[in-house]
Amino acid sequence: MSRVCELTGKKAMVGNNVSHAMNKTKRKFNANLIKKRFFLPEEDKWITLKVSTSALKTINKIGIAAALKDARAKGFIK
Repeated sequence: MSRVCELTGKKAMVGNNVSHAMNKTKRKFNANLIKKRFFLPEEDKWITLKVSTSALKTINKIGIAAALKDARAKGFIK
């Protein structure tokens, strides 16, 4: 499975390691993802999502139902 947040679409960014001598080599900045189970009371079932920690803060603030609705509107979830 790819390292992409299922709610926000966040994924790895590309950058450089920079040494003291200013030598640059390519590296990846991976998204901070966790696998988390959420309970949907409207559908009376559990779902497992791979979400970024910033998306988890958003879920805590607005709720899982609103977060899923927003992700569907943006096209991250079918």
